[in-house]
Amino acid sequence: METARLVAFRIAATYVPELSLLILLQMLIGVYRRDIVDRPHRVKPVSLFNLRNEYDFVVIGAGSAGSVIANRLSENGNWSVLLLEAGMDEPNLSDVPILVPILQLSPLDWQFKTEPSDNYCQAMNEHRCNWPRGKVLGGSSVLNAMLYVRGNKKDYDQWEELGNPGWNYESVLPYFKKSEDMKIEQYKNSPYHQTGGYLTVEYFKYRTPVIDYLMQAGKDIGYNVVDVNGATQTGFTYSHGTLRDGLRCSTAKAFLRSASKRENLHVSVRSRAEKILIDSESKMAYGVQFRIGPIRRKVKAKREVILSAGAIQSPQLLMLSGVGPKDHLNDIGVDTVHDAPGVGENLQDHVAIGGMAYLITPPANYTKKQFIFDLPESLNIDSVEEFAINRTGVMYALPICEAMAFINSKYANETDDYPDVQIFLASVADESEGGLFEKRGTNVADEFYAVMYENILYRSSYSGVPLLLRPRSRGYIKLRSKNLNEHPIIVPNYFQDPHDLDVLAEGADFMYKLSQTPTLKSLNATANPNLIPECIPFEFPSIDYWKCFARFYTMTIYHPCGTCKMGPASDKMAVVDSRLRVHGIKRLRVIDASIMPNIVSGNTNAPTIMIAEKAADMIKEDWFGESKRKDRFSPSIQKWLKQ
Repeated sequence: METARLVAFRIAATYVPELSLLILLQMLIGVYRRDIVDRPHRVKPVSLFNLRNEYDFVVIGAGSAGSVIANRLSENGNWSVLLLEAGMDEPNLSDVPILVPILQLSPLDWQFKTEPSDNYCQAMNEHRCNWPRGKVLGGSSVLNAMLYVRGNKKDYDQWEELGNPGWNYESVLPYFKKSEDMKIEQYKNSPYHQTGGYLTVEYFKYRTPVIDYLMQAGKDIGYNVVDVNGATQTGFTYSHGTLRDGLRCSTAKAFLRSASKRENLHVSVRSRAEKILIDSESKMAYGVQFRIGPIRRKVKAKREVILSAGAIQSPQLLMLSGVGPKDHLNDIGVDTVHDAPGVGENLQDHVAIGGMAYLITPPANYTKKQFIFDLPESLNIDSVEEFAINRTGVMYALPICEAMAFINSKYANETDDYPDVQIFLASVADESEGGLFEKRGTNVADEFYAVMYENILYRSSYSGVPLLLRPRSRGYIKLRSKNLNEHPIIVPNYFQDPHDLDVLAEGADFMYKLSQTPTLKSLNATANPNLIPECIPFEFPSIDYWKCFARFYTMTIYHPCGTCKMGPASDKMAVVDSRLRVHGIKRLRVIDASIMPNIVSGNTNAPTIMIAEKAADMIKEDWFGESKRKDRFSPSIQKWLKQ
């Protein structure tokens, strides 16, 4: 306990110099980095007094999907679009890749937590894992690690096989390409990529040498370096990022700034949607009730309401609007407009094992600072000035995932090119950054950190984060109350299906085997000698030990999805159809990661952008002949619309 107090004190003492560096960086960006400040293109939010009473489309949430939808629908100059966002514009510091960890638990983050569990998140305070979600223009694309990964071809073919025509890989590939402005030279002319789109994709501008050793170790063990977004997913790759000139390219930067001069697009910030207005008689959505500070407003939607609030808040808002499981809504005291049992169910996430550190000895021709990311030596006044003035240096790095691998556990068929484990390869580990970022971000308890890392603090090391690509376990989102400001109940149910733990442990075992390759043996790679006390009964290293480790250092990869799943009407748990229209409610769509029937085999940001691109075209198709349609609202709603 005494050591844990010392950990807390030591970490607290480091905040003052780190905060000073951030203040200096902010000042230097203001002076030297007009490309980051970017005043001419920033979104100019509509004022409360200039908000119209009626728009053709009202989009709830300006995240990875909502930003795309708002851009694409406002391409039609005859349509008016209102985009509602609870947060503000993205700050300058969010552009800096290395600052990813500080964005979590900031005002840009909704700061969700999972419910306490005895089956996972055991190393975390109160046994609760943090689930960051973006509360900002650009949503979670402003908080995430900028990794551009599309998933596997088979993922989308299976979506179609589940009764969703038009969602197979051949059909969605054009929408991945539509967004993309590929800057990686060897992929510019690939049939899987495209240049000229809004979303810029690059390699990270700064890379530490230890990553080259990890890539070579992958070759030692039999894997090739591949384009994981191209013909083959199985293999190793340097990370592709949603980056522009080395800086974060969020969906706000890519899709909203490019549309910011359009008079038919209004963006309202600090605007928290409270309820989707649905006529209970005709079961037709006709508007949105939202709040800007103390002021409540209602706005009408002539054509559609589009819900893009994400896998946590889209089901939350549907349920608060009366669309959800009837029994649950009754328990909470919400009047049911439409009984939709699938709302909030089918929750999936990529669960990972964090905290796996491997100590190394840098080669004689490198200093520690040159070879790995070392917090005390890498983040200082020199590196801040190098970034702001020279536009080079370590601030352009993503130490937590400079490269990645898609590998086959013993449960996968190697001939299928359908890997079941993804691994983030990092030039930083929990002890090499002193617990300042990773410990805070994952909610790791002081006692656990003290036992595992305090006696190897700031040693040269690397880490790997294995994650389960296709979990069988399913969780749920439920309302805690009908108070919108109360975070919903989040139960991911990690490892509910024991197969998930079996596969994930194989991923940890792969990381250990990687350390035994000739390349990493040349660095004297050695697993962290400290063992989790509760896991000591299991032999180290062994599958059973890694299973125990996973239950303690359980880590989300920030990919919640599936809670408003897409499927045919015959599937009673499906919330939206293949055109993302909510079953049983007219003029309401859900367009975000919540519609995924099954999670994709990779990071979810690029697939979410693809979903929005495809959905925008569907909306345009569906309204092509709108002049021939007649709206059928109830008399009371028709009267309200004419006011």
